[in-house]
Amino acid sequence: MTLFVNNLTNIDASIWSPQRGLSGISWHVDVELDGELGEDGMLFDFGEVKPWIKSRLDAGLDHTLLVPTQAAGVKIEECSEGLHMAAELPFPFELRAPRQAFTLFPWGEVTAERLGAHLSNELSKRPPPRVEAIRIRLREELADGAIYCYSHGLKHHEGNCQRIAHGHRSHLRIWRDGQRDPELELHWAQRLDNGYLVDDADIVDPRRNDDVMRVRYRSGQGQFQLQLPKEHCHTLPAPTTVENIAAWLAHQIASSTGAHIRIQAFEGIDKGALAESRGKTTAA
Repeated sequence: MTLFVNNLTNIDASIWSPQRGLSGISWHVDVELDGELGEDGMLFDFGEVKPWIKSRLDAGLDHTLLVPTQAAGVKIEECSEGLHMAAELPFPFELRAPRQAFTLFPWGEVTAERLGAHLSNELSKRPPPRVEAIRIRLREELADGAIYCYSHGLKHHEGNCQRIAHGHRSHLRIWRDGQRDPELELHWAQRLDNGYLVDDADIVDPRRNDDVMRVRYRSGQGQFQLQLPKEHCHTLPAPTTVENIAAWLAHQIASSTGAHIRIQAFEGIDKGALAESRGKTTAA
């Protein structure tokens, strides 16, 4: 007998890709479970198995950087912070962070299909009682307008959001003077896509005149630092929470258009923040 649970949970993380570089992802997690019926006519109690699977995903790759260690130009070594990752393609990138901020795979590329198969195999090794096999499918949220992927870290967060290189795949909705503006949404989604959002308070030597962004902070899980080209970064005047991202976007767009802007910024799937800003008008 097989039972299924669609959208059991979501996974938010970032992937290092030799083609895209640092890219945030958000996946729905669908599950199928095989087993034999008990005397009660049930395979198992959903209320027990769902948290069992979710807890293992949350404690594993969720809110980490997924690294294909066999990808061209990727190097991993131990360091005082935990692990040091360096990459060359498609641009120079370095990350020093505690070990739990990484999930390493001996692959050339991380894909949803391969990762789903890997998770299925791992969870099926020691399944809950009466469950014989577990199959995991990871899928992206269907697009309903503009979507962008971003990575960031929140040093003040008490949970795993403090990890400096995790991310999200998020919708972006913009209203200009009360009307939804798909062109403006697409413009800003493309501008932010595969970018790194950074709090200016975490930038190391911001006056340094070169093309490299250096970010460093200490949080509850340890010392974090990364560097990548500035052209892939967007600097905010505050921590890069979804609340501040929404407010920053509203201010940026209102200032450039002179319009009343309302932003609905998502943080991954089905959650986020709303913000508004009014552009300055010039007296006649």
